[in-house]
Amino acid sequence: MLNLPAEFTNKYQKLLGQEQAAIMFKAMAEPSKKAFRLNPLKFTQQVSYNCGQPVPEINAAYYGQVVGNDPEWVSGTVYSQDPSAMFPATLMKVNPGDKVLDLCASPGGKSTALGEQLAGSGLLVANEISATRAKILRENIERWGITNCLITSEDPANLVPQFPQFFDKILVDAPCSGEGMFRKNPDAVNYWSQDYVLVCQKRQQEILTQAVKMLKPGGELVYSTCTYAPEEDEQIVSWLINEFGFFVVASDLDSAKVSHGRPEWADNNSALKETLRFWPQDDLGEGQFAAKLKLPDNSEQSQTKEKKYKKTRSKLLLTKEQTELVAAVLDKFNLPQPLANWRPEIRVSHDHVFLPAIKANLHLKVINNGLELGVLKKNRFEPGHQLAMALSQVQQERVVELNRDDYAAYLHGETVRVKTDLRGFVLVSARQLIFSFGKVTGNGILKNFYPKGLRTLKKG
Repeated sequence: MLNLPAEFTNKYQKLLGQEQAAIMFKAMAEPSKKAFRLNPLKFTQQVSYNCGQPVPEINAAYYGQVVGNDPEWVSGTVYSQDPSAMFPATLMKVNPGDKVLDLCASPGGKSTALGEQLAGSGLLVANEISATRAKILRENIERWGITNCLITSEDPANLVPQFPQFFDKILVDAPCSGEGMFRKNPDAVNYWSQDYVLVCQKRQQEILTQAVKMLKPGGELVYSTCTYAPEEDEQIVSWLINEFGFFVVASDLDSAKVSHGRPEWADNNSALKETLRFWPQDDLGEGQFAAKLKLPDNSEQSQTKEKKYKKTRSKLLLTKEQTELVAAVLDKFNLPQPLANWRPEIRVSHDHVFLPAIKANLHLKVINNGLELGVLKKNRFEPGHQLAMALSQVQQERVVELNRDDYAAYLHGETVRVKTDLRGFVLVSARQLIFSFGKVTGNGILKNFYPKGLRTLKKG
């Protein structure tokens, strides 16, 4: 049994009543539920995990535990995620071509889901204010094979001048008091207090105030937290309605495991019944709250027109010779649709060749812009890890398959001997899942191009 603070138990006994609160506290003491999503961007979703217990309402999501060094994870074929946390991105209902912002994006579970919905068309901006967490965000988006994502590490207020009334849809999975994480991370109990709940409420309002400035009139906002606190849930939605004129969009979810908001915990606005609550006793996952809201087309939130980026001749264009060095590698592989017209689109910065998600000169801390193809070196082009992850969207012929032992050695950073007639740059797979580039030498040695920052500390 979790050692819950008396202030917490008293609060929810008053909100839920003694009987329902007791059921909630009992559920919080039970083991947390683990789940994973399959990546529809990849050419194959054949995994060794049991896919017999689907998560309700979520496409290609299943209960089960992912192992971090398995080919399924390393190749970006699966993403381990709390099942309740899968719902906010699903509620967004993103369409290819949309401009989408994930404002508080790390570690990337929701961004990867939004990116797969865009299917390489449109724009995803994934922002994380913490530089350390932004690095993790980049790794997960890279692994998922998303080609059209701009990753930034900024305070939300710094994004507004670059993206005024720009986005069709915005997801704010706000920093919160984390009550829904108590059974998953008991240390979170130690940080909790009612005062902290109110601090989080204020911070959420600050973040949302900036988010609204970046949403087009008529645009949609999904707000979510991993807490049960009405101050951070229903009361925030009520504030959005009253402050900015939003209205709540009803969900079409019909799972009995999904509960709904409580108007009486805010200002009794009946629209709050359309918000969603995920309780531990619902036996779906951890705690979560989510609401989908729409901004009226006649919103007076701002008189600022959407910023139009000037099309100027880029100083980052490659020379003909540089382009041919890149082509000498790319032409050997089957290219997914987002790379089909790569020649006029690619750019180079400090020898790094990339396919930008956005070509504007942004005055922001950019962690990654689009898809990095690789690095230009003296008289040659060396393909990068992001390109390998993107190429796994389509079937490839230049692939070297590793057995279990060689796979473990390769993740450790070692070279391995392979039996293949291929020479030069190849894609490397295990269990038929592509996870890296390699280079086969004349004597059959596979030189290791798996990124050093991702390598395992020990073999096996």
